[in-house]
Amino acid sequence: MIYELRIYDIHPGKMQAILDRFKDHVIGLFTKHNMKIVQFWEDLDETNNRLYYLVEHTDMETRNLHYDRFRNDPEWLEVRWLSELDGPLVKKQESIYMKTTALIEN
Repeated sequence: MIYELRIYDIHPGKMQAILDRFKDHVIGLFTKHNMKIVQFWEDLDETNNRLYYLVEHTDMETRNLHYDRFRNDPEWLEVRWLSELDGPLVKKQESIYMKTTALIEN
């Protein structure tokens, strides 16, 4: 397994809108495209206006395939368009890719 930590810098005043978009649409669309969100976090320092979430993938090739399908899904394209009528929600997005180690057994 690989894990992708996605970090979103959110435009001021748009945090609730991005949380609602995930809750109402994106989580279901990720499930539809076989993508597993492990956890969400908001930055403890609210002035950072940052959202983090962790996605589990089998491997990088599968990750890329799933994201391509998600990004081209007509439902996602409509949700994104409607949710950004008053401007974009995400200012900047970064991904960090990780794999587990054998240091701690689960």
